[in-house]
Amino acid sequence: MKTLLINAHPDFTNRHHFSVQLQEKFIEKVKHEFPDDELTIINLYELDIPRIEADGLLAIWNKQKSDIALNPTEAEIAKQSAALLTQFKDHHRIVISTPLHNFNITSRLKDYMDNILIARETFKYTESGSVGLMTDDYRLLLLQASGGIYTNNDRYTALDFAPNYLKEMFTNIMGFSQFDLVRAQGTDILSADQVWEQANIDLEKAFRHFYEK
Repeated sequence: MKTLLINAHPDFTNRHHFSVQLQEKFIEKVKHEFPDDELTIINLYELDIPRIEADGLLAIWNKQKSDIALNPTEAEIAKQSAALLTQFKDHHRIVISTPLHNFNITSRLKDYMDNILIARETFKYTESGSVGLMTDDYRLLLLQASGGIYTNNDRYTALDFAPNYLKEMFTNIMGFSQFDLVRAQGTDILSADQVWEQANIDLEKAFRHFYEK
């Protein structure tokens, strides 16, 4: 099994961050349970990720649609974007490790999503709406850390759209068969022991579901 782990934290080398620690726990479990499996780790904040800008992906898509030749800079950007998409599609197990930033996914993760949500590659449009093309048992595991708590059915519940966005993009739009979520939440409210008490339980359960045959 080939697993792609996507770290979306800007400070991804700092082990004090809960999302980084959660990622390390996941990696330890993979190495212990599936030592022969292929695990690829990418850190979004050390990559050149093309963005939807007037002189970036937007210009490239418009030229490609009109069958206009790309200039050298655009050709390089298109190559980078294509490489991200190819790598993504080549892994049937996708793990995203991320903190919440202002109640949302990180900006670099959004840029990454713009390079994999590609019509006729990961989904297609039909007369009755979009249809996912990644239906061959692709699965997503989201490892998310947050300062607040989003599972108390209070005013923060309506702000829990980061995992909802990712779930809908991967399952409803791209056709992934499974979505699992592990939260390390309340990091600004609870003690570390309290955070990990529940997070460790959830990670064990999600890990089994993520890799079950």
